[in-house]
Amino acid sequence: MDRDFLIDLFADFGPVTIRRMFSGYGISADGTNFALALRAGLYFRADEQTIPQFEAEGSAPFQYQTRAKTVTVNSYWQLPARLFDDSEELAEWARAALAAAQRAALRKRPKARKAVKVSGKAAGKRPAKRKATGARKAPRK
Repeated sequence: MDRDFLIDLFADFGPVTIRRMFSGYGISADGTNFALALRAGLYFRADEQTIPQFEAEGSAPFQYQTRAKTVTVNSYWQLPARLFDDSEELAEWARAALAAAQRAALRKRPKARKAVKVSGKAAGKRPAKRKATGARKAPRK
């Protein structure tokens, strides 16, 4: 899949940003990545709300092989092939994938950190002055 093909494919969905990524492209809208176009196919972001839709179509999650094992990425599922011929329904699936990606981003937001009491130099205070010991350096010539 090349860039022009992907732009045409998402025409009914709306404007997308396509960036080079791994062995293909990352596809995002509104600053949120929601799809991957890789050698193995087109994968949409999925979550507990949208995975049943992919399962009903017989789709599978994204997988890749390492030297030791097969890794399954349950957050991206392969787009059913029939949707490549139905741009309106593909746009609906893309909107659902974007919503899943946005929900995931909300869950990842960092929680507020507790305040940590800091003392001394780290708190911006000057170090305490030391008492003179009586010994002085000889003046420079």
